[in-house]
Amino acid sequence: MIRDYTNVAANERTFLAWVRTGVAVIALGFVIERFNLFLVTIAGAVVADAERLHLHRLQNPASRYGGAALVGAGVTLIVISTIRFIHTARLLSRDEPYTARATNVSLYFLSALLIAVAVFSAYVVIA
Repeated sequence: MIRDYTNVAANERTFLAWVRTGVAVIALGFVIERFNLFLVTIAGAVVADAERLHLHRLQNPASRYGGAALVGAGVTLIVISTIRFIHTARLLSRDEPYTARATNVSLYFLSALLIAVAVFSAYVVIA
């Protein structure tokens, strides 16, 4: 029998939830990347030569690198969740009690991510 099975199972469920979230973010990145390529291809085939000058609006850096950034964020999310899963599993297997340290690093990272999403969203709306 596994000692403290409920905590071990909760750790595994949390890990799998983060992996699913990472895979969803990666899939969204692929969708954005392929949809942008689809739009540029269709627009290039449909419009006349005089209107091709306006196609550069479809190829701005936000649309070009947004999908790749989401794929990178999804991969990073999976790597971080794997590290946290292993760390928590090691803590659960120890006999001595563990007091949680402050989560300042997580809060700073979350704040930076929130600011980056806000700036990216504002850029997409303005551009």
